[in-house]
Amino acid sequence: MSGMQKKTDIILIGAGVMSATLGSLLKELVPEWEIKVFEKLANAGEESSNEWNNAGTGHAALCELNYTSEKADGSIDIRKAVNINEQFQLSRQFWSFLVSSKMIRNPQDFIKPIPHMSLVTGEKNVSFLKKRFKALSDVPLFQGMEFSDDPEKLKEWIPLIMEGRTLLNEPIAATKVDSGTDVNFGALTRMLFDHLQSKNVEVYYKHKIKDIKRTSDGSWEVKVHNLDNGKIGYHTAKFVFIGGGGGSLPLLQRTGIPESKHIGGFPVSGLFMVCNKPEIVAQHHAKVYGKAKIGAPPMSVPHLDTRYIDNRKALLFGPFAGFSPKFLKTGSNLDLLCSVKPNNLCTMLAAGAKEMALTKYLVQQVMLSDDKRLEELREFVPNANLEDWEIVVAGQRVQVIKDTASGKGTLQFGTEVVSAADGSVAALLGASPGASTAVNVMLEVLKRCFPQHMKAWEPRIKEMIPSYGVSLAENPELFQEIHDSTTQTLGLGRKEPLHR
Repeated sequence: MSGMQKKTDIILIGAGVMSATLGSLLKELVPEWEIKVFEKLANAGEESSNEWNNAGTGHAALCELNYTSEKADGSIDIRKAVNINEQFQLSRQFWSFLVSSKMIRNPQDFIKPIPHMSLVTGEKNVSFLKKRFKALSDVPLFQGMEFSDDPEKLKEWIPLIMEGRTLLNEPIAATKVDSGTDVNFGALTRMLFDHLQSKNVEVYYKHKIKDIKRTSDGSWEVKVHNLDNGKIGYHTAKFVFIGGGGGSLPLLQRTGIPESKHIGGFPVSGLFMVCNKPEIVAQHHAKVYGKAKIGAPPMSVPHLDTRYIDNRKALLFGPFAGFSPKFLKTGSNLDLLCSVKPNNLCTMLAAGAKEMALTKYLVQQVMLSDDKRLEELREFVPNANLEDWEIVVAGQRVQVIKDTASGKGTLQFGTEVVSAADGSVAALLGASPGASTAVNVMLEVLKRCFPQHMKAWEPRIKEMIPSYGVSLAENPELFQEIHDSTTQTLGLGRKEPLHR
């Protein structure tokens, strides 16, 4: 069998935004390394990175309230928001580098400027938003944020949301940042793979990974099933990255590395309501995030988003959470069951016991009728009519469950890298902020898996990502300079008028 093995330097599993980003970084740092990519679907960016499966907010923590929490003393903890914004700035810089190096043309095909807003009602929430606004206004990364609790001002900002609102005696407030973005991660992923293929990266579509095994010399052998002709092939590499969205966990478990033990996955599906009617779409130009309901997971924060898909403007409202035992949209109903192993059974059971509120919430969401969904939409858009909106099934997200300092079976809301002690294999697990922070996450993979090369690579990394290793929050001048140049390179200086 070993005679049939094809050797390469790097194997990337999954043709999503993470593999695309890691492949692009490695091609710049060590152009001579050979890279192979295996993807079970027919094209790049078809699963978690696809524009219809991904919420597409350039997650910069400008509007997501779950990244800022209120402490017991009433002050606001903004550390997570600042951290996520810093990470998004790295993505912006890398994308700008790709555009200015002509590796990506027409940035407007994947990124567009759009205001990011937070909207709350009720006295307690308005007070929270005001405190959050004050805390973030001191940080350079959140410059230009505006706050208003004046309904007349809000009518200018969000006419569609304010029209027909009857509870005008109830306090209402919003913050707005005009420098937000809408990112089409599906389009970006396809552009990156086109670029990689032009650099002799071999991408095998319709190739499913059946197994990953350690070889006697410490390499990894990947067993690949060609779905077109049914043939099985074997490929070996010194380094394997598993970036298969929800499909990463079962593959990580196949490696048998100690780090893969005591980790489980909890799949959460989502639905969006979509409006494509030009006369309604034209009345809203922003991404507007509300507050999550009690018991809801952080990725279920309701939001009304202007999205550009195929360069057409649409409105998305949601997400409505759901439950499916599949780990991928194109996965199997046995995914969840097959992921339960002797080493993670206690972890999974502990999470089940702990997360009763979440389970109850998901069951309620699955049971929602169209009329109930419309009720939720009308909390945002009072005059909404069901016939103007259709349902779209979003991508599957698999939340990581692991044993942490706070106990067994803790559900993790975020993006996690799991890697072998010797750095020979790494897997990406988890969900939001995900794609928006892909560059930061892949730099983390490089640090963990190629520590012996980082010193030599650093100058080149800084050419691509000027703020690498530096806190922009603590260097306002550098932030301003970088923000201005990436705004120009990515064509984000344009403002689109709102049609009434």
